[in-house]
Amino acid sequence: MARNREPNAVGYDFTVPAGRPWSHIVRKGEVLRIIDSEGCQAVDTLFYKAGDASERYSAQDTVREQGSPYITTGTKLLSNEGNVMAVIVADTSGGHDTSAGACSAEANTVRFGHDTKFMHSCRDNFVSELSRHGLTKRDLVSNINFFMNVPIEPGGTLAIVDGVSKPGDYVELRAEMDILVVISNCPQVNNPCNDFNPTPIRTVIWNG
Repeated sequence: MARNREPNAVGYDFTVPAGRPWSHIVRKGEVLRIIDSEGCQAVDTLFYKAGDASERYSAQDTVREQGSPYITTGTKLLSNEGNVMAVIVADTSGGHDTSAGACSAEANTVRFGHDTKFMHSCRDNFVSELSRHGLTKRDLVSNINFFMNVPIEPGGTLAIVDGVSKPGDYVELRAEMDILVVISNCPQVNNPCNDFNPTPIRTVIWNG
């Protein structure tokens, strides 16, 4: 459901360039809107408890609790300690993935050939951005792929197919604790998750 929010309550507004990482602390009660500016752009996202990154998003607990592999309005994002980190309060696209993980040099090589090994990836973005907060690749966990279309095929395998998000589609998360949000605005060009053309996204935070 789309929502109108008061412009004078915006505390933060930033456009993340195509293919780049981003991070920000969202305080309890604040609402983060992630906007797919041009459509069909996968937004890989990690969540950690601010001040104690040992508590972080758990895809397994989230999927088990809601009984669905996809994220949408009403989904509670659970931590590895069973606490609610954030709740999806609005979603104009729907069906966001939390199973397919993030692209990496290794995955690119296996899927698309050795000539793609040194292409930039979401894993690279995550490691780079986490380092700004004193974290390392050991702190990488399963992520949400906002706006990424990942159907489950009859045999149980995951497919990455053309996205369905339109320009301006967004998802809103209300923080239920102070959280560090880390984004890789996916640079992948070898599969259709970005329509083979990575584009900017916009992040807006409303005060609690």
